[in-house]
Amino acid sequence: WDQGHPPGRAGMAAGCWAGREAACPSLGAAPYGIVLDAGSSHTAMFIYKWPADKENDTGVVSEHSMCDVEGPGISSYSSNPPAAGTSLVPCLNQALRDVPKEKHAGTPLYLGATAGMRLITNVQASDAVLSAVAATLKSYPFDFRGAKILSGEEEGVFGWVTANYLLENFIKRGWLGEWIQPQKKTLGAMDFGGASTQITFETRDTIEDPRNEVMLKLYGQVYKVYTHSFLCYGRDQVLKRLLSKLLQAASYQATITHPCWPTGYHKSLSLSSVYDSPCTEKERPSLALNTTVTVVGTGNGSLCALHVSKLFDFTTCSFSRCSFDGIFQPEVSGNFIAFSAFFYTVDFIQAVMGTPVHLPSDLKDAAETVCATNWSELLQKAPKLEKRLPDYCAVSTFVYLLTTKGYNFNNRSFPNIAFQKKAGETSIGWALGHMLNLTNMIPAEKPSSHKSMLYNYWVILILLFVVTTLTSLVTAICLLRHSKSLTI
Repeated sequence: WDQGHPPGRAGMAAGCWAGREAACPSLGAAPYGIVLDAGSSHTAMFIYKWPADKENDTGVVSEHSMCDVEGPGISSYSSNPPAAGTSLVPCLNQALRDVPKEKHAGTPLYLGATAGMRLITNVQASDAVLSAVAATLKSYPFDFRGAKILSGEEEGVFGWVTANYLLENFIKRGWLGEWIQPQKKTLGAMDFGGASTQITFETRDTIEDPRNEVMLKLYGQVYKVYTHSFLCYGRDQVLKRLLSKLLQAASYQATITHPCWPTGYHKSLSLSSVYDSPCTEKERPSLALNTTVTVVGTGNGSLCALHVSKLFDFTTCSFSRCSFDGIFQPEVSGNFIAFSAFFYTVDFIQAVMGTPVHLPSDLKDAAETVCATNWSELLQKAPKLEKRLPDYCAVSTFVYLLTTKGYNFNNRSFPNIAFQKKAGETSIGWALGHMLNLTNMIPAEKPSSHKSMLYNYWVILILLFVVTTLTSLVTAICLLRHSKSLTI
């Protein structure tokens, strides 16, 4: 991070951007990198690849392969830490196959854990999980460089870096191999995970809360970035908090109604499945946690929206403006990319429900349509999504309220959000940005006018083409003159 910005501020680790190169490991000629994204609900492994002679270029890193770890996120193994390490084995074995054997020793390997691990309040428990995971990673022949818990701000900023790097918004190579600083603006990034949600964007406005400000110096350009991570506002935790509010409102009766679940759907659940999280523990009732409650769906969109809106606090704000829960946020500006559960939710609305989403009203109407669709109809539309189907009404409603009432997107700014999973063939998320930072692949200063081998070949080819064309022209003219003189 920029040296003018204390590394402790905004919870950032002292990273490799902006003049901190000496403190950071360089990739050398390693053409592969592995990052494990240990999220709250599951872990994904990404293997990145780039040409070895171009490790300091941009727009060249691509996703070589990925692997979804079976089972829940590593945070769920806090009572059995060794199992967290064991869970990663099948994907790490895939990495052994996907990365050529002769490259194993030089391939950096990282694990970053996010909000699921941030929610574990027992430090010894989280340390034990990270130690178990690190032991497994060290047993593989890769260049293991650490397992750590990312702060919410790091998660947000690394996601922003990933999206803008992949879309070549920082810097790009011209077709002659020269560096070009694009005149286009950076994209804002919105991430929606299992336990937290992040919003990050460049702004010219004053950032009234210093905890939300990050200064980045990338390729000689300084970026003032606003970022905030809302813990307990990820998809899974929102659903638990919503259930808790409904149970509370119904005085924990044996059978309660759920306006966000479809009619025709019901489920019995134990109180422990709702109150096993720091996001709901303050609302834990005095009842035994093994108590079972039957929850019956009523598919009432307007009542669902009323209950979901109670998860936000829009009343308190000690700044000139806030998003929610008293958190400062400047006005959203420019284009945004929304990924993770944002993408999956809107993709469900568009692909399964057949409703395009261009304006806030489209999202609101679509959420109400999902809520009004009964269970058998939903199952018929998307049988493969059975596990998540009951929650699309609540999550669609939440995404609508978060983007409009929370982040203040309106009819003018909402169409600037692109709901995407990937940029090209590479997944958008914090993992690539994290690796680019730790491997020092984005220098603080603009790279010198070094031309790549490709550039030299281009020059030779162009010269050959010009010489050949000129020779042909001269020959043709000479032949033409010769034929004319013969005619005369």
